[in-house]
Amino acid sequence: MQKCVEYALANNISVKQTDLQSQFSSLALQQSKASQLPSFSFSNSVGLSFGLSENPTTGILQNNSFFNSGAQIQAQVSLFNWFSKQKANDANRFTYEADIQQTEKIKNDVALNVAVAYLQILLAREQVNLSKIQVLQTISQLESTQKQVDAGKLPELNAAQLEAQLATDSSSLITAETSAQQFVLQLKALLNLDAGMSFDVETPPVDMIPVEALAELQPEYVYISALANLPQQKVNELRIKSAIKNMGVAKAAMYPSISAFGGLDTRYVHVQKAPIYNQLITGYNVTPLRADAGGGVFYNVEQPVFKTGNTVLGYLESDSFEKQFKENFGQNVGIGLSIPIFNGRRARTSWEQSKLTVKNLELTKIQSDQQLKQDIYKAYIDATAAIQKFNANKKGVQTSQKAYDFANKRYELGLLSTYELLNSQNALQTAKTQLLYAQFDYVFKVKLLEFYKGQGLKL
Repeated sequence: MQKCVEYALANNISVKQTDLQSQFSSLALQQSKASQLPSFSFSNSVGLSFGLSENPTTGILQNNSFFNSGAQIQAQVSLFNWFSKQKANDANRFTYEADIQQTEKIKNDVALNVAVAYLQILLAREQVNLSKIQVLQTISQLESTQKQVDAGKLPELNAAQLEAQLATDSSSLITAETSAQQFVLQLKALLNLDAGMSFDVETPPVDMIPVEALAELQPEYVYISALANLPQQKVNELRIKSAIKNMGVAKAAMYPSISAFGGLDTRYVHVQKAPIYNQLITGYNVTPLRADAGGGVFYNVEQPVFKTGNTVLGYLESDSFEKQFKENFGQNVGIGLSIPIFNGRRARTSWEQSKLTVKNLELTKIQSDQQLKQDIYKAYIDATAAIQKFNANKKGVQTSQKAYDFANKRYELGLLSTYELLNSQNALQTAKTQLLYAQFDYVFKVKLLEFYKGQGLKL
C-alpha cells in the first residue's frame, strides 16, 4: 500500500495540476516582490533623416541629411501609496501558501482513494479464499456422499443436491475472482497505469494493518486536531488572509499616491558636410523701422537683400561625438502626485467587492468546519458500530462453526438430510463473509478517523 500511495502521488495528474498552480502563484509572488523596487530603464535610438527635418540638437528645421542618435536613462520609485504594494505582496504570499496546502489536500485525497481501493482488493481476495474453501468443502462432501450413494446407504437425491450446491459455489468463486480483478483494474486507474500492463499487490492479512484505538480517536479531540492539521482548513484560512490583504489594496487605490522620478539623456547629430558660400547684396528692402537723426529728422531703415554667391568660404561640419555628448547632456528629477478624483466609481466598487469576497470566504470556512465536524462525528459513530458489529460477527462465526460441525457429524451418521446440511454450511459461509466485511469496514472507519486527525495514513 505504501508503494502504491507513493507512486500515485508522483504520477497522479490532479496532483501535478495543483502543483503547477502553486508554481504560478510562486511567480506572482516573485513579481509582486520585485514591484516594490524602483523601476529603471535605458533606451537608445538611431535614425537617418532626409530633406527638411528638425535637428534634434538645435530644434531648427534644416534642409539637409543627418544621422542622429539619442540615449536616455529613466528611474521611478513609489514614495507612498498607502502600502498598496506591500499588501499586494502579502496577498500573493498567502495565495502561494494556500496553493501549496491545496496540493497537499489533493495528495491526501489521492492517498485515501488508493488506500480504499487497496482495502477493497484485500477484501475481495479474502472473499475469493472463502469461496475456494467453500468449494473444497462441498467437493469433499460430494465425494463422501457419492461413496455412500454407491454403497446404497444414501439416496441419489443427496448427491444431486450437493452437485447443485457445488455449481452454485463455483459460480460464487468465479464472481469473487472477477470482482477482485475489477478492483485491481480500478487501482491501476488511480495509479495512472496502463490497463494492460502486468500489476499485482501484496495481500497481507487484515490483522497486520495497524489501527489506532478508538479511545485515542474521540471526535472532539479529532476535530480540534483536524482544524490545526488538515490542509483544507489551512487553505480556507490562508484564502481569507489573502482576501483581506487584497481588500487593503483596493482601498488604497482610492487615495492619492506619491512617486519620485529622475532621468538622464543626451543626443548626437552628424550633419552631412555642407559648403558655406559668400553672400552678395542685391538690393535693399524698406522696413517699418525709422532712425532718429535728431532735430526732428528721421531716416527710414532699409534691410539689405542677400543672395548666395559661388565662392565657397568653408564647410559646415558636425562637432565630435564626445563634444556633443557632453554639451547635450541633460538631467531631470521630480515628484509626481496622483489623485483619483472620478473614475466611474470603479475603485470604490472594487473595494466593496473585495469586502464581500472576504465575507464569502469566511462563510465558506464556517461551512467547511461544520461539515468537517459532522463528518468526524459520523465516522466515529460508524467506527464504534463497526467494532461492535465485528465482535458480534466473531461470535456468530463461532456459533455457526459449531452448528456446522454438529450438522456434518449427524449427516455422516445419516441423521440429517442434505438440505439441512447445506443450510448449515451456507449459514457458516454467510457468517464468515459478514465477519470479513465487518473487519474491513472497521479498519477503514478507523483509518478515516486517523486521516481526519491529521496523521495521514498509517500504513
